Amino acid sequence: MAHNISDEILVERVKRGDRKAFDALVLKYQGRILNLISRFVHDPSDAGDVAQEAFIKAYRALPKFRGDSAFYTWIYRIAVNTAKNYLATRARQPFDTASDFDDMEQIGHSDTLREQTTPERLLLTHELQETIIRAIEELPADLRSAITLREIDGLSYEEIATVMACPVGTVRSRIFRAREAVDKQLKPLLID
Repeated sequence: MAHNISDEILVERVKRGDRKAFDALVLKYQGRILNLISRFVHDPSDAGDVAQEAFIKAYRALPKFRGDSAFYTWIYRIAVNTAKNYLATRARQPFDTASDFDDMEQIGHSDTLREQTTPERLLLTHELQETIIRAIEELPADLRSAITLREIDGLSYEEIATVMACPVGTVRSRIFRAREAVDKQLKPLLID
């Protein structure tokens, strides 16, 4: 199946019974959906199971998909809800954004930054990372989801509103409150 076929065409093919069209959608989005779910579900094998469950739910619900939003936005919302349902059935686990900071560790390999790296700076960077992770973990689920969708996944406010099924104004408020809470945790570390 060609990668240049639009989601709309693939969705219509799936609705007519073409399972290969759904396979193409899965191949197109499985990495992004798995990354999303991994932010909620820490165990890689569990995250894979949850991602698979999200795609199964999407496949079953596809006949009801009206196309009011992009397919990716629709399946993104299904994945978030599936991950939340998974967490609700288990003991609540803290949100893990440590994987999002792996890229920060790679920055240290740059020659320019290596010259500026001191043990004190490394310690401060580590403390900042830990504080951000802890602050995000402590946020209520709606704020944590909003800030993650915006800052980590890079979704627009409108896309987040669709995913979270709330008005754009509510998304803006949640992101503002989440940033405010994280800033409050960071303030003691940034004051000289």
